[in-house]
Parts: sequence; structure tokens; C-alpha cells
Amino acid sequence: MDLILHNGVIRTMNGESDVYQAVGIKDNKIVLVGSNEEALGLKDENTQVVDLGGKTVVPGFNDSHMHLLSYGYSLTMAYLNDTTSLQEVLERTREFIKDKNVPEGKWVRGRGWNQDYFQDENRFPTRYDLDKISMDHPICLTRTCGHVLVVNSKGLDILGIDKNTPQFPGGHFDKDENGEVLGIFREDAMRPVYNAIPAPTLDEIKDMILAASRELNKCGITSVGSDDFESLPQGDYENVIRAFRELKEEGKTTVRVYEQCLLSEKERLKGFINKGYKTGWGDEYFKIGPLKLLIDGSLGARTAALVEDYNDDKGNTGIITATQEYLNDLVMIAHENDCQTAIHGIGDRGMYMAFEAIEKALEAHPRNDHRHGIVHAQITDEVLLDKFRDLEAVAYIQPIFLDYDWKMVKDRVGEEREKTSYNWKSMVDKGVHIPCGSDAPVETFNVLYGIYEAVTRKDLQGNPKEGWLIDQALTPYEALYGYTVEGAYASFEENMKGSIKEGMLADLVVLTQDPLTVDKNSIKDIEVEMTVFDGKILTV
Repeated sequence: MDLILHNGVIRTMNGESDVYQAVGIKDNKIVLVGSNEEALGLKDENTQVVDLGGKTVVPGFNDSHMHLLSYGYSLTMAYLNDTTSLQEVLERTREFIKDKNVPEGKWVRGRGWNQDYFQDENRFPTRYDLDKISMDHPICLTRTCGHVLVVNSKGLDILGIDKNTPQFPGGHFDKDENGEVLGIFREDAMRPVYNAIPAPTLDEIKDMILAASRELNKCGITSVGSDDFESLPQGDYENVIRAFRELKEEGKTTVRVYEQCLLSEKERLKGFINKGYKTGWGDEYFKIGPLKLLIDGSLGARTAALVEDYNDDKGNTGIITATQEYLNDLVMIAHENDCQTAIHGIGDRGMYMAFEAIEKALEAHPRNDHRHGIVHAQITDEVLLDKFRDLEAVAYIQPIFLDYDWKMVKDRVGEEREKTSYNWKSMVDKGVHIPCGSDAPVETFNVLYGIYEAVTRKDLQGNPKEGWLIDQALTPYEALYGYTVEGAYASFEENMKGSIKEGMLADLVVLTQDPLTVDKNSIKDIEVEMTVFDGKILTV
């Protein structure tokens, strides 16, 4: 026996009452789940024994949808996530240029600003704001949601974009009343900006993955569903795949990755498939997952596609990034070639389009256990909730979104649409699979925060006091299940990870308290004591 964890509360996630004292690990597999006596009876001179002292062990956390590489990339940028004013954004970026000694002419990147938190001017930054930082550096600052960015005048000069430039399909760049470009780019209009920025080298990509993985491990995360192909300038997915595969060969992998492949152009998708890539290609460390598609934007940026106007922006129903016909074709190509799909859908109109594409593919080529799904699934109605059930579609949800979203949903969509949105309990009751994630770096990937918000329907400051749409709160077990078993289900891997039983991969997390028995308002205060990946205790 290589490793024995004993004298603990082993929550297997094979049932709420399925609890043991100890777990034994050989190589990278769980070989025993049982009593202290049973486990310690298998000890030999080479066994590492850990007395848990009553602490709780659960399966390694699985963040079902995030952007691992984008998060690692963001660690090399100006950090803007906690800025509370436009001036702070400018000052933080100015300090970044100074601290990093960025040479003139080199692109400056930043990410994380949210105008809803600005206490001085509640608006998007513009080129003129960023010009105050520097006129010698091209600057690109991305909103926290990743669906809007702003560049300065130097950046616009490099891009060659001015008042005479036509709009980009599936996106939009803003102009002022005189037709001058403001430097604000939304959705697909961001692509030419990112394509103008030099791409990192392979070694730099690997460093980003390792830096991100260390932070994930600190939070007990051992598996992710990650959308990485468009995380870097130029969008070279072969380089991304190569980086993950080389790290595995070098024995440096500490997070299992199920790649959500963002390929939004038909020829690019066909080329990917012709190379032999499809859902399941790879191994237990890095595996090709679903085709990831974008159909609309974000609620915070008012680019999520709605059936009716935004309540606080009449005449605006958001942005659709592809036609129904084009979306249908992409989903059909994937489905015909044994590729799962995961379609970004935040607004109800976006989800209706996604479901139409999935339905057409299933009608043409019926297949059980397809596990196609929708990522985010926020502004729903009763018809959409039933479609998740009837089509057996996966709903990739992000409980941590409540931290910000509960404050704006009613403003964005009105009280009636609010009632049927973020309806996770309704989904569970209908038998819908809800793998939980964070969408990091949009939000924090701290899983205990996510479980707390799913259970209390409150933000991290404890608001609203009674909980937002409290009837949609999950039980602690349901929430923990969403971050373990459901994540494994989303990647067709529930028979190899996500729960604690003999023969499963030895990915575990030790918690200071039991999230199923502690006061629900204290779940966010639970800490990760230890992370075990592939049978080894990680030093993080």
C-alpha cells in the first residue's frame, strides 16, 4: 500500500450516508475504502500513513467549465478583478507597466474590470481613458466576462480600425455620436484585436498551465472541463494540445483536463476532425471533450441573446454570434462525427437556438447518451427547463455567478423572467445533470465558495439575507455532487473518477470541516487541508 488516509470522514459520494473511516491507495488507484482497522492492516514499511484527525475526505473537485489556460495567461497581465473605480483600473494598469518595465510598442494586457462595480463612473472604459495610461504602448483591457474589451488609440492604430471600418459579423465595436471609434469591442469583434497580439511560445504556454494548475490544486481541484483553444492570440490549438501532452510526458500534470474545443468555423472544425480528433481522444490526463460553441454573450455586458428586450435597455436583445442555420450545421457535423457539444447559452433566445440545433442533430442521427449540453443556462423559462430534461441535455452551471448576478438579474430581465432563471433546484428535480464550475477567470474557482452560494443563494457578504430565489437552493449533498460526480459524468468518466470506491483514480481532497454537516453559512469558510492527485499528496 502506498498511501493510507485514516481516522477521517470519507464521503464517497455514492450516497449521502455512504461514509467510511479510511481509504487506501496503491499506485494511482483507490484499492480500499473501509474502516481504520482494515486500512492499517494493509500497511507495510513503504506505506505513507496520514492520520486525518477527524477531517473530511471527498473526491477531488471537478470544475466542469473554466478556462485554465486563459486563467494562467491572466496571471501575466494587469490584475483588475477587484477594482472599484475606473480610475483604479487606469492606475493599476499604469503601475503594471512600470513594475514589469514594459517597453514602448509592446502590448499591455489586463483583465477583470467590471463597470457595475465602479463607484466613480458607472460605464465602460474607452480609448480616451486608456490613452491616459500611455500613448506609447498598445493597451487591451478585457472585461471580467471575457465578452467585451477596450483598446487605446495606439492599439487602434496598429489594428488599422477607424470610423470607416465595417462592423464584424457576430460582433460590434462602439462609436460615438460623431462616428469615431471608442475602442470598445464586443463578442466576435474582439477576434481581430487578439489576432494582432503576439502569441506566447510553447514554453510560455506550459508555464501558464503549470501556474494555473498550482492555484487550482490549492483549492482541491484535480479535474476541469477547460475551454482553451481561443485563450491565446492566433488561436493555434495544436500548440495548446502539444503543451498539455508534453507536460504529461514530463510528469508535471496535476490537473486532468477535458478539453472543450472552441471551433466556431466549419472548415476549422472539419480540419480538426479530419486529423482524427474527437470526443474521447487522449488519455486520463488530457482528453478531447466536446465541441464548444458560442451563440451569445454575457448578461453583465447586455450581449446575452434574449427573446424580449433587456428590461434596462429597451430595443436591445443582445448579440447572436451565428445564424441558426450555421449553428445547426456545426452541431450536425460534430454529432455525425461522434463529438459531444457544449454550447454557450446565457440568454433564453440563445438557448432556444442551441436546443433547435441539438434536436435536429438527434432527429437525423438518434443516439442515446449523447451528453450534449449548454454552458451557463442562466435566463431560462419553463419550456427551456423541460427541454433540458426531455433532450437529456447537460446544464453546465456556475453557482459562483450568484455572487454578482443576483444584484442585476431583475434589472436586466425583469421580475417575471427572473423567477425562472438560475433555476438549479428545478433542474435537479427534473433529473437534469448539473456539473458545476466557475468559468474562471471570470469568477473565482474556489469550490467551497461555489457550494456555499448554491446552498444559501447568497453572495459572499451574506446578501440577500433571506437568499435570492431561495426555493432554488441546492442541498449541500446536491451541490457537492455537482462538483464531483456530475463533473465526471459530463466527461463520460464517472466510472473512473468523481467518487471514492475501489478501482477509481486516487484524486482526493481533505477538508478542514464537513460541508454536509457544518452550518450552511459557514461552508465558505472551510479550507482545503490537502490535495491528492494520481495517488500522490501534492505540495502546493
